[in-house]
Amino acid sequence: MDQRLPFGAHHLAHEGSARGPGVRVDDPINLVLPEGSLMPASESGRGGRGGEPQHFGPTEEQLNTYLNSVKDQVRGKIVLVGKAAFVPVNLAPPPGRRSDDDLKRQYDPNAPEGTGRGGPGGGGRGTPPAGPPGTLTVRQVDQRVDEFLVANGAAGRVNDAGRALGELIENHNRTYDVSKTVPTVVIRNEDYGRIARILADGTPVELEMNIVNTWYPDGKTAYNTIAEIAGSDKKDEVVMLGGHLDSWHVATGATDNAIGCATMMEAARILKAIGVKPRRTIRVACWSGEEEGLLGSLAYVQQHFGSAEHPKPEFAKLDAYLNIDSGTGRARGAGVFGPPEAAAIVRQALAPFQDLGVVGASATRSRNVGGTDSTSFNNAGLPGIGFGQDPIEYGSHTHHTNLDHYERIIEADVKTSAISIAATLYQLAMRDEMVPRFTKETMPPPAPARTGSQ
Repeated sequence: MDQRLPFGAHHLAHEGSARGPGVRVDDPINLVLPEGSLMPASESGRGGRGGEPQHFGPTEEQLNTYLNSVKDQVRGKIVLVGKAAFVPVNLAPPPGRRSDDDLKRQYDPNAPEGTGRGGPGGGGRGTPPAGPPGTLTVRQVDQRVDEFLVANGAAGRVNDAGRALGELIENHNRTYDVSKTVPTVVIRNEDYGRIARILADGTPVELEMNIVNTWYPDGKTAYNTIAEIAGSDKKDEVVMLGGHLDSWHVATGATDNAIGCATMMEAARILKAIGVKPRRTIRVACWSGEEEGLLGSLAYVQQHFGSAEHPKPEFAKLDAYLNIDSGTGRARGAGVFGPPEAAAIVRQALAPFQDLGVVGASATRSRNVGGTDSTSFNNAGLPGIGFGQDPIEYGSHTHHTNLDHYERIIEADVKTSAISIAATLYQLAMRDEMVPRFTKETMPPPAPARTGSQ
């Protein structure tokens, strides 16, 4: 079955032979935006990757002064926004697998609660450091530049992907309103840098953009896809597992997160294939709208369960929700929202799989929303279980990039993940008691739901 949820207007970007009204411009211009004060080394991370010093954003006054000085130059032009990013050669690439010692520290039940997807914090990918008072964030600068380009009749915008070796990072119109931005493309850092250098030299450049989109202004419904294996004597209680099926248009979303959905479907299939008759109902969810702010899982939790503060009848019947969403790497451990006793149950279920690299489980009290769909359940006060994985090339290469294709999947890792998750699912579906929860007195305070893309 599927579940509908309100969404926003939708557009589809096509690639191929389809042609539409393109734009061809001589002498594009490069807006070299003003920068704010220098970030402290500990916040910018400069030196660790050999990069240039990083700056906070400009103030509103600094940005407006600069934009006013160039507004007569942008009409009818394709505009390169920002100086070319310096992406240093990475002489020390991150390891593809995490060490057992590192993971044992993370999943040590006696260690202080930490942060990180699948681990104790179960949160997102971090936020940039706050700038001095009065400075604009990267997103605020981006919004002001879009408004400026629309108001002054620019023909198009070009962004630097800012990644090495031809990687393209996803780009989208955060307003979902085509009247609030000019046509925008993202190009390889190597191409952007070359064009910017040629322009700075005074050599003429000609750019041609051909963007063919289909806009669906009435497309305001997205769908969660849900399937069940019916339970028996405890069929009114449910163990859920899932991942998000939506992905960015820059590639096919194989590692983010089609493989997560496939892993969870395989875990359920394993139990079905060996003839398991679960006591509790097993429900698999392939979420939609995760990349726009966990929309599918948040809507599902709200509609079916409510929250600890405002529970619906089904709230008491959800045993746990299992989630995986960090690429192709094998599952190495789990972060569990709940008291230490909840993590102990998951740790015991995973213990037989040490030979597959599974280390353990740890508890978290965080109800913050962000990063992945298990936090939608945590936010409601429900037992969300997020699996941590070997990074492989996820953060460095495939996450939200043009490289996120099937060819980046490691089949052996996915199989081991499905096996350990299937075993955990079996234990939770068959136990006499449900996974322990925080009581009303020990429940951490709620955190506001985060919006915006993941």
